[in-house]
Amino acid sequence: MTGTLVALIVVGSLLVMLVRISIRIVNEYDRLVVFRFGRTGPELIKGPGLVLLIPIVDRPVRVDLREQFIEVPSQTTITKDNAPINIDFLIYWRIADPLHSVIRVSNFPGALQGIAMTTLRAVIGDILLDDVLSKRDQINDVLRVKLDEATERWGGKVTTVEIREIIPPREVQEAMNRMLSAERNRRAVITESEGQRQSTINVAEGDKAAAILRAEGERQSAILRAEGFALALDKVFSVAQTVDSKTMSLQYLDTLRALGASPATKFVVPMEFTTMLRPLMELSAAAMEPRAGANPA
Repeated sequence: MTGTLVALIVVGSLLVMLVRISIRIVNEYDRLVVFRFGRTGPELIKGPGLVLLIPIVDRPVRVDLREQFIEVPSQTTITKDNAPINIDFLIYWRIADPLHSVIRVSNFPGALQGIAMTTLRAVIGDILLDDVLSKRDQINDVLRVKLDEATERWGGKVTTVEIREIIPPREVQEAMNRMLSAERNRRAVITESEGQRQSTINVAEGDKAAAILRAEGERQSAILRAEGFALALDKVFSVAQTVDSKTMSLQYLDTLRALGASPATKFVVPMEFTTMLRPLMELSAAAMEPRAGANPA
């Protein structure tokens, strides 16, 4: 009885183990490359979901299809003009063909890192130092294309290559620092001169506006003076039209009286003055005639 119980326990344990070996749950981002009696093929790529395996006969290899990255440590490379520089970069990659990634390479990340080092030296060796420092994006694209071509046979796909740091020789760094300092000084001088130019323009525009305002004020003042003078002449002319000859004669006599009261001993009288006094003389003669007629009586 005890032996039977032990046998049942052993059989049950074996069944549980067989079930665990036979049933696999594969995630969406995973694939199982199944080797059946040591052989595999496209039809033996399983997943995602529930996968049934034949115990002892099938040996599964799990492959992650998610995008991953590796870091290539700093490498000393020689440019086309024989300048040594240190470059480190990142490679982003993923598995495109699970079958080839298992049967054609044993360590895809390690193989990718190794071929990336040699490819970097080949690419930088064909580029001048100035282009290496200024054309980083183009170098990234060239590296990505070459690495993608090299890893295609392994079932991989290189999606992105990003150079993180480029360290040129010390003398090149010092020259670059001097260039940056000179460029900053040049920009400062340009900014200062631009400010002075703008200030001069503003002052000139202010003087121009002030001169225009002064000229406008003087013009308006002249116009107002002319208009006032014209109004005064119109007023004199209108008043003069209402004055008769007798009033004018009295004005002339008043002027003569004022001249006689002055201390001057000589007077210059224009010839036209007698013409102006003619109406007064006629008036005086007319006034004297009645008196002359009254004396004979």
